[in-house]
Amino acid sequence: MLALAAAGALLAGAAGGAVGAGTSGGGAVLLQGGGGTPAAAAPGTLDAVAAAVLPSVVSVEVRGARGAGTGSGFVIDADGHVLTNAHVVAGGAAVEVVYADGRRVSARIVGTDPATDVAVLRVPAGGAPPPLVLRTSGDLRVGEAVLAVGSPLGLAGTVTAGIVSAVGREARLGDDGNRQTAIQTDAPINPGNSGGPLIDAGGRVVGINTAIASLGSGSIGIGFAIPAERAAEVAGRIVAAR
Repeated sequence: MLALAAAGALLAGAAGGAVGAGTSGGGAVLLQGGGGTPAAAAPGTLDAVAAAVLPSVVSVEVRGARGAGTGSGFVIDADGHVLTNAHVVAGGAAVEVVYADGRRVSARIVGTDPATDVAVLRVPAGGAPPPLVLRTSGDLRVGEAVLAVGSPLGLAGTVTAGIVSAVGREARLGDDGNRQTAIQTDAPINPGNSGGPLIDAGGRVVGINTAIASLGSGSIGIGFAIPAERAAEVAGRIVAAR
């Protein structure tokens, strides 16, 4: 039987110009249309793209009454906001973020939206990695090359490659399992990838990796990501409400 599973890992018991999707005071999520020029010039090769985005992708470690768990996330603005999945931090009493260079910092849960499976964390802005640029998925094409970046099974800084398999794919996501449109990819996604970015060939985030279809044995090449523009809109609302 084919089943959708969240891509979080429980360890212990458990065409256009850029527009800002505001988060707080001086920070903004930079959201671009697919036809625009990335904030940083597209490196051109997937290894260069990976090298450019890896510093901004973090591991998320959560401890709570039900045990400990890990997931992934990435920096979205200059104020130290980190985007991840709501199910990664659900029930967490203490959250730490681990940067690509090994530094550990405590993170505060700014808020979560279980219905869309989006959560925002905040880390000290000083010393935080640079934010990634988010791309709207309106003109995302089937067959585009993408990278899934994150910490599957706690293996920080893991990069897998694939393509966009479908856009606007309906899948049951979020706490209530409502059907939502998602980006489908064959880039291998495994437990611990939840909350990490799905990156296009220009180094921009097109989605948040959140779930996989599984036969009970891990990735079978069918993964789902929340479109970046939806995540940015929800993140803006979460932060504005605080």
